[in-house]
Amino acid sequence: MAVGDITPVPGVPDLHFVDTGMYGTPNYGGVYVYDGPTPALVESGIGADRDAVFGALAELGIERDALEAIVLTHVHLDHAGGAGYLVEACPNATVYVHESGASHLADPGRLVAGTKEAVGGMWEFYADPKPIPEERIESLGDGDAVSLGPRTLRAHACPGHAPHQLAFHDETAGALFVGDAAGLWVPDRTLVVPTTPPPQFDLETCLADTETLRALGAERLCYTHFGPGPEHTTAALDAYDAALEQWVERVRLALDGADNGDSVADAFADEYERRFAGVWGARKAREEARLNVRGVRAYLDA
Repeated sequence: MAVGDITPVPGVPDLHFVDTGMYGTPNYGGVYVYDGPTPALVESGIGADRDAVFGALAELGIERDALEAIVLTHVHLDHAGGAGYLVEACPNATVYVHESGASHLADPGRLVAGTKEAVGGMWEFYADPKPIPEERIESLGDGDAVSLGPRTLRAHACPGHAPHQLAFHDETAGALFVGDAAGLWVPDRTLVVPTTPPPQFDLETCLADTETLRALGAERLCYTHFGPGPEHTTAALDAYDAALEQWVERVRLALDGADNGDSVADAFADEYERRFAGVWGARKAREEARLNVRGVRAYLDA
């Protein structure tokens, strides 16, 4: 895909995926668009990439005042940072989010500070999020449902990546929006890559989350990073479990034998550049590694 491209999700009527060009990088992050009787978005992307979302709505023939729902898997700004801009432009849209993340949408100051600390120089690809009026936010808990006309999205708590993360199961079509609970899908390489950012990554809870997802028996995993996954969802989740455990162990062993954590982060950044520069670009590949190493260090030190 190229930035701005819209592709239908196989087997899911009226559902499309748009590449928002997250971090100036194609094939890294995007937003799902339902263009059925109840138009809706799943995820909002980074605020700086909002034009790609508005362009997708226009291309699919969805008027801004027709958009009814913006469903967020969690409030990290690569998933929720554009929601305030969308709410401002789409007067009838309600934002659905985990109950513990709702306050961060209404007052994003702490979220911005934490994001800047986590992503460092990559902040240049973000935009300051716009606060969302509390009356436009609907808080959800585990098991709650979002009604999209003939469709229902059922929320399932997946707190290993972040305590405010929900996966959403389209119970009609069998699609499962996993946020970051199932890792990063790299379609060009047909593999899943661990995502372990600080400060809230927890390995055991992440493994419990994949068990939650596995039990739903979904027909297709819909990744925010990046796009519709393979049809063999159980195999993809099994592969992610293995990759996640291996990654944490590799970082642990590297830290045990290192004089300092920075040298470990540098070594993994070099490895990621060799493996993924052709997919995400060298800069993003290196920053992805550094972020993931910091998250594992925080987990091991807890």
